[in-house]
Amino acid sequence: MAQESLLLELLGAQPLTRVVDYLLEKRPYDASKQEIIRETGVSRNTFFRIWDRIERFGLVKPTRTIGRATLYVLDDANPVVERLRDLEFTLIKASMEPKKKLHT
Repeated sequence: MAQESLLLELLGAQPLTRVVDYLLEKRPYDASKQEIIRETGVSRNTFFRIWDRIERFGLVKPTRTIGRATLYVLDDANPVVERLRDLEFTLIKASMEPKKKLHT
């Protein structure tokens, strides 16, 4: 990801945030674990440690298998994913509004 997204700017570029952000930006297209690792720059060990958490919370679902690789996409039916999409939309909307000055 060349330019840091608003979500990463707000929450920081922690590995979990980078993976979730990548899946949000990639939506509705699916991606293999290897592609996610390559595109996010997260190490393999770290990725597999956080991937268990991502699956446990039901954030992703498998879509298809190509050879030995399973491809995944965010599960839009998951309420957590819905809230993440809402947050992303709110951040984009807020970034487009003119900056308001604080009155003292």
